[in-house]
Amino acid sequence: MLDDRYALAFRLYPYEHSPDQDAEAPVRHPVVVQGGGPIGVAMALDLGLQGIPVLVLDDHEGIGQGSRAICFAKRCLEIADRYGAAEPMLDKGVVWNLGKVFHEDRKVYEFNLLPEAGHRFPAFINLQQPYFEKFLVERVREAQAAGAPIEIRGKNRVQSVEIFDDHTRLQVETPEGGYVLEADWLIGCDGAGSPLRGMMGLDFDGRVFQDSFLIADITMKADFPTERWFWFEPWHKAGASTLLHKQPDGVWRVDFQIGWDVDRKEELKEENVRRRLDAMLGPDVEYELVWTSIYTFQCRRMKKFRHGRVIFAGDSAHQVSPFGARGANSGMQDVDNLGWKLGMVIRGEAPDALLDSYCAERRHGADENILNSTRSTDFITPKSKISHVFRNAVLDLAQEYEFARPLVNSGRLSVPCVYDGLPLNGPDALPGGPLRSRVGSPCPDAPLGNGFLLPQLGGRFTILTVDAEAPDAVAEDGVTATRLALSAADDTTGALAERYLGAAMSAVYLIRPDQHVAARWDRYDEPALRAALRAACGKGHDR
Repeated sequence: MLDDRYALAFRLYPYEHSPDQDAEAPVRHPVVVQGGGPIGVAMALDLGLQGIPVLVLDDHEGIGQGSRAICFAKRCLEIADRYGAAEPMLDKGVVWNLGKVFHEDRKVYEFNLLPEAGHRFPAFINLQQPYFEKFLVERVREAQAAGAPIEIRGKNRVQSVEIFDDHTRLQVETPEGGYVLEADWLIGCDGAGSPLRGMMGLDFDGRVFQDSFLIADITMKADFPTERWFWFEPWHKAGASTLLHKQPDGVWRVDFQIGWDVDRKEELKEENVRRRLDAMLGPDVEYELVWTSIYTFQCRRMKKFRHGRVIFAGDSAHQVSPFGARGANSGMQDVDNLGWKLGMVIRGEAPDALLDSYCAERRHGADENILNSTRSTDFITPKSKISHVFRNAVLDLAQEYEFARPLVNSGRLSVPCVYDGLPLNGPDALPGGPLRSRVGSPCPDAPLGNGFLLPQLGGRFTILTVDAEAPDAVAEDGVTATRLALSAADDTTGALAERYLGAAMSAVYLIRPDQHVAARWDRYDEPALRAALRAACGKGHDR
């Protein structure tokens, strides 16, 4: 079910004839991205802004229909900001930090996902996926005008793929017939049902949970605040649980837990959707249906995200339940991780083995998401009578006792992955250093005068010094790390010192291009930094 508000600028890249279709021999492209959703377009932006030619093949001509993903986390916005796409997202999105949990007709407790100041972006914005995709494509157009070698071809469906040691060959179908092209590297961003994964005979491992959730996007005038509200066993009985979110354009998202053995076609009939909404909202609230859908919880991933010259990212590589907002957010972290590594390999700055670290780090992230998502699902949908009793006892305790609140799980919300203990990490030699900026973690933002820290880090290797001496740049084996020199006095709020010094008096950080901490020390140590830079480029910890 769909109204025309999600037809906004739908045909963003209508089919056009390509010279590749007339070539006598298949044209070879450095990178082909299969799938033009948000992850595929973000992948193209990351590579194209590095100057690497990239071609996106999509079987549609623009933005997909339906609101789908709506919750975009702070880290996702920070990544989009490096691509120059975050401002319109923030301007359009509904900002929220506060969530409330209810049981039946009473509030259990509330939580603030970003209680501290000193960050450029909020904990979350709510923004319909069509807008998120649209802003990414518009940024592609700006980058193309500035010379970025990015191309998006609509109505170009990949029908088959042949895998070779040093390239892939694709059979592509268009409204004018088929043609063949080749790619040095092929990136699968074609969604949970990934045709590419199927062509390669690959599959997911994991669980499909026996429950169903009905999504209803509606327009209404209501007094609900801009918060995330979740009900366990709500008073209205329209679902075993219910979730309410506000979106732009006066649209509200309602999720009803409706059980496993349901007739989906019957549940999606307008009169049955309205029956649930009427029970929740009452007879005096006027609303219009915008879009409806039904989904199930699935927590699954591929065994490997890299298969030679073919690499998978986003939902094509892993799936988690929507509660917790881990789908698109984790996909953007895949792009963030893969982009700089593939760029270095293509430019000859790093060995091919660096790409294996993408698989290791993002499988780590997927496993973390799957663990949290599975725990959420088990709490939201108890699998036995005793687990149901336990769940409700936790909710009763949480209403009065703070110790029980961390046990309440209405969907642990997306946080960026920390790559603890993984091969690219260097030494963590900052005694008293803050846990939140430890090696493997994404850099926390901090205010700096009229701006913020993360935009100054950019997308390169950086030596961040706080009240410490270091050279302006260090070049090691063809890779250069440039210095960003700061003092705790640069931030009168104290956030920079709290987030990067802790109990230390000075600090030196080596920051990766994806703004994760590669190593840190209390003072500059040139041999140690050079070794850490080599390790972060996949060249090992020793010469």
